Amino acid sequence: METNALFKNGNNGTEKSKRDFIKTLGVGKSALKKLLAITLLMSLLMGTAFSFPKAAAQEVVDYPYILVHGIGGWGRDEGINNTLPYWGATTGNLAEFLRGEGYTVYEASVGPLSSAWDRACELYAQLTGTRVDYGEAHSKANGHERYGREYSEPMFEGWGREENGQIKKIHLIGHSFGGLTIRLLASLLEYGAPEEIEISGEDVSPLFKGGQGHLVHSVTTLCSPNNGSTFVLAFENFNILEPFINLCIAYVIITGNSPLCGYVDFHLEQFGLSCVPGEDRSLLQILHDLALFKGTGTDNAAFDIFPGERDINNRIRYVDDIYYLSYSFSTTSENPYDKTHFPKSGTNPVLLIPAFIIGRYNRRTPSGEAFDSRWYANDGLVNVISARHPNGEPWQEYEGGRPVLGKWNVMPTRQGDHGTAIGLGADKDETHDFYLEMFELIESTR
Repeated sequence: METNALFKNGNNGTEKSKRDFIKTLGVGKSALKKLLAITLLMSLLMGTAFSFPKAAAQEVVDYPYILVHGIGGWGRDEGINNTLPYWGATTGNLAEFLRGEGYTVYEASVGPLSSAWDRACELYAQLTGTRVDYGEAHSKANGHERYGREYSEPMFEGWGREENGQIKKIHLIGHSFGGLTIRLLASLLEYGAPEEIEISGEDVSPLFKGGQGHLVHSVTTLCSPNNGSTFVLAFENFNILEPFINLCIAYVIITGNSPLCGYVDFHLEQFGLSCVPGEDRSLLQILHDLALFKGTGTDNAAFDIFPGERDINNRIRYVDDIYYLSYSFSTTSENPYDKTHFPKSGTNPVLLIPAFIIGRYNRRTPSGEAFDSRWYANDGLVNVISARHPNGEPWQEYEGGRPVLGKWNVMPTRQGDHGTAIGLGADKDETHDFYLEMFELIESTR
């Protein structure tokens, strides 16, 4: 706007009128022009403020859910999962159901007989799309190869990358021994493995370097033997892994050169015991590799549950900025006369005997650890007290609201057996509701 526009008194009085107006204001001509310019600018801004679109709310970055199976289980990569999904079993594929509900869900495939360490390394390789590195120190100590299979691409793109100003993290959910696997993975990501750095130097896997705990948002365990299982302890004088090992051998021998290879994958190539399509291996070589696997005695899942549970819990450290949730199930009732527990009707028939044994196992170990009536309640394979939370880590009973960061949020014990948690022999609607409730609770931590 020109200053002249303020004065419409004709040509003769225009300049005089300007001067009189400026004089009245008590400011100079230059200052007046600045004042008018500022006024005009403010008018424009005020006039258009309501026409500006509101700044879009920052989009929440998607955090995928990674499901990790337990001992004897399988994941997405095994052919058996198409016939009988581990996650969902008799209630339908849970991963597909949850994806249909809008969640990003992946199923990991790790060694069904392997130690928590080996499984954690395999899980990391799948997540990153790299070759499995079991660590030089660990491999030498346990007499197997350092490297395993190679994954040509990551399970999903973008883990650890920044999107919309946020780091893309993951939610880890582990059933049974899968719980120990994901706890160890989170611990290694944050704290690394100094012994591996010492022996490998620059050649060490990124997993063992530490400083990556922030890449995990939550850890959720389902029926996990966080402090072992007295079912394993009850058979400490017997190698309860033997039947599984024999099954592994038979499978490798029978299917090694057949289309069935890969229907069930034992992920034991570090010991030379995984079937490879087209591989021609002699029975002598297979028996040699078997002896190697059995000879170590400690690098397997059974040892990690008992007696190695103390060692693995000493290895695992919780991470302050991770949300921890635990779910326990019980399929037993208390005998009012002697406080022992016995399985309820509806318990999976396969779990009846284990539930009965666990429900009355009572002894003190040579190390002084007492297993008394507190350990009786169980889900048919894992003691409730063990599934609730690892000993020595901070925890609290969950009573509603948003879970607490940096300590275990212990959920109320649910009714059901070890398989109920993954939809085996369970009600379909109840299973779906349970997982939707769980996932909504985890999402509430965002």
